[in-house]
Amino acid sequence: MAENVIIIGSGPAGLSAAVYTAREGFSPLVISGTVEGGQLLLTTNVENYPGFPDGIDGPELIDMMRKQAERQGARFVHENATDLDLMARPFRVSAGGKTYETETLIIATGADSVWLGIESEKKFIGKGMSSCATCDGPFFKAKDVAVVGGGDTAMEDSLFLTKFANSVTIIHRRSEFRASKIMQDRVLSNSKIKVIWDSAVEELLGDTKVGGVRIKDLKTGNLRELKIDGLFVAIGHKPNTDFLKGKIKLDDKGYVVVKNIVETDIEGVFIGGDVADPLYRQAVTAAGTGTMCALRVREYLQNKKPG
Repeated sequence: MAENVIIIGSGPAGLSAAVYTAREGFSPLVISGTVEGGQLLLTTNVENYPGFPDGIDGPELIDMMRKQAERQGARFVHENATDLDLMARPFRVSAGGKTYETETLIIATGADSVWLGIESEKKFIGKGMSSCATCDGPFFKAKDVAVVGGGDTAMEDSLFLTKFANSVTIIHRRSEFRASKIMQDRVLSNSKIKVIWDSAVEELLGDTKVGGVRIKDLKTGNLRELKIDGLFVAIGHKPNTDFLKGKIKLDDKGYVVVKNIVETDIEGVFIGGDVADPLYRQAVTAAGTGTMCALRVREYLQNKKPG
C-alpha cells in the first residue's frame, strides 16, 4: 500500500513538514539520509530561530524537531534517497535498497556549502569558520574577520559583517571581483573593508577556534599570516539534487525550479527549503516552506478522496 506522503530530507524544512503532516494523521515516512539535520549540524549556536531567547545548538534544535515529529507519528528511514520515479502513480522512491510508493512527495534535501577543501578547515567549521554571515555575524562584534570569495554573495556578506566586526578582509583568488559593479563599488568604498588580491587560504590557524589564516600569494608563491577571529567562506552552495537530474526541472545552478513557492510542474510533488532557495538559506525560512509543503499535501490528499 502506498504511503500518503514521503518526505526526503531531515533539516528544518523536512522536519517541519513531518510535524505538520503527522498532526494531520498522514503518518509521513521521512527518508532522512544517513547524516540527519542538514547545515544546522555545523552550527554551534543558533540565536535567530524564534522561541530560543538564549540560543540553541544546531544539533540540539534538529534533535528536538525530530522528536516532535516522531511523537506526532512520523516514521524515519535512515538512508539516502538514490532514485525516483515520478512518471508512475503512485510515485516510487528508492532508498537503502528498498522501493517505497507514495501518493505525494516532499523534497527537502537542502544545499551544502562549498568549502575551501583544505584539511585544517575540518577542525574549525562552526568554531570561528562559517558559511553564513547573516547567521553568525553577530557573534563577531568588534572582532577582525575575513571573507573568502569574489562574487555578489561575498560582497553582501562583507558589507553585512561591517555592522558588527571591527574589520573585514576579503581574500580573493583573482585580481578583480566577479560581483556586479554596484556591489564592488560599495565594498571598495567601505573604510572597514580591505582586500587581499590574487591569494588563497592555505591553512587555518588556532587551537580550539580560528585565530588566523596562512595565505598564499598565487602570483609570487609567498606565504603570510593574517590574525583574525573568524573566517566566512562565500564561494557558493551546491543544492543536493544530483539524484533529481532528469526527474524534475532544475535551474542552471542545480536548484529545483518551483512555482507558487513550493509547487512543481509535477502534481503532488512539493519542494521545501534550501534545495530551491539560493537566496535566503535560513533555518526559519526553510521551516516555513516545509510547513507550506505540508499544507499543500493536506489539500492535495483531501481533494483526491472520493466524495
